[in-house]
Amino acid sequence: MDLKELITFQTIVREGTFSKAAQSLHYAQSTITNQIKRLEKELGIALFNRGWEAELTPAGKIFAEEVDDLINHWKFVTEQANAIQKEEVGYINIGIIESITSIVPNILERYSKEKPKIVCNFIVGNTNSLATALEQNEVDFAVCAEIAGRFPYSFEPLYDEQLVFIVSKKHPLANNSRKYSLKELCDYPIVTGGKNCIYQLKLEKEFLSISKKPFCYTVSQLSVIPTFITSLDRTIGVIVSSITIPDNCIKLDVEIHNSDITIGIMRNIRNDNITFSKQLLLQYLKEGLKNNELK
Repeated sequence: MDLKELITFQTIVREGTFSKAAQSLHYAQSTITNQIKRLEKELGIALFNRGWEAELTPAGKIFAEEVDDLINHWKFVTEQANAIQKEEVGYINIGIIESITSIVPNILERYSKEKPKIVCNFIVGNTNSLATALEQNEVDFAVCAEIAGRFPYSFEPLYDEQLVFIVSKKHPLANNSRKYSLKELCDYPIVTGGKNCIYQLKLEKEFLSISKKPFCYTVSQLSVIPTFITSLDRTIGVIVSSITIPDNCIKLDVEIHNSDITIGIMRNIRNDNITFSKQLLLQYLKEGLKNNELK
């Protein structure tokens, strides 16, 4: 049984005769007859009485009542299959913050086994730049921190990052194991993330609670801050907990009101076209992040 045979049967019932059905479908009448014979053989029932060109048998009448639904279901299944097949070739743009780049190779390896012809473009940036890219439909979704009041978006929290203060082992503060206040840190230069980085904005908010402000350098790539610190013996670096601390640096115990920064999946509600291929990649990203693969 195929769709052509079902449509032929449907057309005969609608037109009333084999010849009119042949004209409607632009088939030779012999083609119409052969299709009905094949359909009857496949079903194991007679659909039309012989001797009367289009008189339905009792079984044919029952089949005629169901044929419209059969055709509609067949078309739906075919459309769904074609849609899935089209997804096998294409590309996905994913915005990610720098701190999760370490999990990307494992996710790509896993995803490429399922979708070998889907190109994944990972755009690395801070939360502010990724939110802008999402708003302008330059990325399909983004893994970043939450931003309030930018545009209509959904945010699914996945894990928390923490602000971490590091110094070289040669730094004056490295010799003490006590807890430091933010005010004490202000006696030393501080290297932080870029101007619009969420981590930097959170740090600035913390410093607003004290009367003293530090002298700050900014670096757009958080992962290179430890390199700066190993060469600057009197400088303090501010990174996030997912970034590896080199052996020649140590973490300072700093008293801070709230060092947590929630990271999750941000999606643009206005243009949230999440296909099966994108859903699968999202699933692998979530699993990688929730399984603490950042270290």
